[in-house]
Amino acid sequence: MQQHARQHLNGARTEVTGAPDGATRHLISVCDLSDDELRALVARGAEFAAGVREETLAGAIVGIYFRRTSTRTRTAFTTGALRLGARTVTFGPGDLQLNTGETSEDTGRVLAGMLDLLVARTSDATEELRTWAAAGPMSVVNAMSAEEHPTQALTDLTTLHRHFGHVDGLRVLYVGEGNNSAAALALALSRFPDTTLDLRTPPGYGLPADVIATAVAQADMHGATVRERHDMADLPEGVDAIYTTRWQTTGTTKPTADWREVFAPFQVTRDLWRSSPDAVFLHDLPAHRGEEVTADVLDGPASIAFTQATHKLHSAMAVLEWCRAGAR
Repeated sequence: MQQHARQHLNGARTEVTGAPDGATRHLISVCDLSDDELRALVARGAEFAAGVREETLAGAIVGIYFRRTSTRTRTAFTTGALRLGARTVTFGPGDLQLNTGETSEDTGRVLAGMLDLLVARTSDATEELRTWAAAGPMSVVNAMSAEEHPTQALTDLTTLHRHFGHVDGLRVLYVGEGNNSAAALALALSRFPDTTLDLRTPPGYGLPADVIATAVAQADMHGATVRERHDMADLPEGVDAIYTTRWQTTGTTKPTADWREVFAPFQVTRDLWRSSPDAVFLHDLPAHRGEEVTADVLDGPASIAFTQATHKLHSAMAVLEWCRAGAR
């Protein structure tokens, strides 16, 4: 069924309509969203950032399961659920019987019988999340898997929307590893008309072939552009945002011992602003000053990285509300 985003003229709220009542909604990949749903979630996150407060999750029980470390995402979803009127149940990496040999299928069936939503960071294969999503009427949100970090992409787009007033037509330069944050960004930004995403990733550390192929195909459909190169020569000029992520992604290790030498040319420094003096700086955090970015960039006037971190709460609220709306 075609999904339609509807924004009231009085600015009260943005809604996504078109899903049948009782349908369970999951956000496991950006690709799970229609174009309208993606736009509506970004717009709704911006509304929450502007101060909108509604207890649209009153009575819901939200499970928060983080197998890997988290500061921003875990706090955002826990706080967001509480602000929307839900109650939360938290699970640490050693709390579930998955650690004693219970199958993922059995765990999903049990949780689906007790929770309305499950927000999970595994840093493992996305397929595990889809197993839980198939277990029953419980919505499942991917708070970061090995392949993709979809809620980070929504945070990124909400940040751009809040700063520039729009996403369409923006030009973004991404510098660094083609990790799960980069994958989600490519899959999301490529669906906004006239946008340009230039990815500069170290040799051997680019986006997976299927991700870049999907992003390029989506860009072609939407009048956008996605390009990837594995060097720092001939950088685009006049970009609106420069984005990097830390070099040591949560839950992963590098396959070669000399990886730091390979990554060194891809450090974000003030030199990148010579051809894009008005660009803002984005970082999904945590940051390692002196590695992927210099301190004068992260803490400088162009940086909106910590505002971006705050918007993770607003995007989390939009996602939780959207998932729960399918059960009404």
